[in-house]
Amino acid sequence: MCYSAQIEPDYHQYIKMFGAAMSLREFAELYWEHGGRELKAPMAIEAAFSDATTDGERRIQALIAETNALRATKLEQELFKQRARLVDADRVLATKATKAATESKRIASDKIDAAAHRLADLRRTTLKDSDSRIYPGWYAPVMIVRDGRRVIVPMRYRCRLPGWTEQTEREKPGSYNALRDSLNQAWRKLFGHNHGIVVVNRFYENVDRDGKKVVLEFDPAPAQQMLVACLWSRTPISDEPDLWSFAAITDEPPPEVAAAGHDRCMVPIKPENVDAWLNPNPSDLAAQYAILDDRERPYYEHRMAA
Repeated sequence: MCYSAQIEPDYHQYIKMFGAAMSLREFAELYWEHGGRELKAPMAIEAAFSDATTDGERRIQALIAETNALRATKLEQELFKQRARLVDADRVLATKATKAATESKRIASDKIDAAAHRLADLRRTTLKDSDSRIYPGWYAPVMIVRDGRRVIVPMRYRCRLPGWTEQTEREKPGSYNALRDSLNQAWRKLFGHNHGIVVVNRFYENVDRDGKKVVLEFDPAPAQQMLVACLWSRTPISDEPDLWSFAAITDEPPPEVAAAGHDRCMVPIKPENVDAWLNPNPSDLAAQYAILDDRERPYYEHRMAA
């Protein structure tokens, strides 16, 4: 399965590469919907709106700023709370070493470090490679065809399949990957109907090494932006904007990925197959399988992730 991936977060690049339009409504709803709640999205997605030039982009820029201000306030409140907790724990420990006070100090220290790190990230203006990385449950720009044109929609990287509820999702947390050999079974309501593409630069996997879990970074050689095949779903939610979500299609790994210790790999399709993939004929699934088989096959170099 694809544990994590470094994506192309800048919608301007999708427009440049594919002539796709940005779905401003869904980007705006993404921030309005969360309204200060924890939104998991790479910082680089937000940074792409820093040079807004249209009214729609400026609206999203304002929503991002509002959301980040709420985030900063919550983090500052958390820092104040945990620092007070740390002082209380130290006061107790100064007179008597107790298990409860020792544990309280440890928890407070960890939470202070985490909140301070997140607050520093909110205030940082220089992007890092990790700012373009997504994990299951995070949002990413996905290109689809809607009303006959290519559009970019922010979607959550964990698909809620048609008919699923939140409870179903919790029971089946691996729905961020759609296995090729189950496309006409578990994914039959989406395969041949809702196809998308997410642009990926590299991916990361958890593998076993000497009895320990380690994270490996896999980079295509030569370096390239991979057009990873996806399936997506749009779920109506009462009194809230629709939930857009997606899964990356994965298949048996090439030899070098298998040798590194992993049993799956994303499926990058060829540029000449983009139109056919984004406009599937549900009556001709064989043509869709053929696109997946006629994939790009870079060599994946790997190393321990930083």
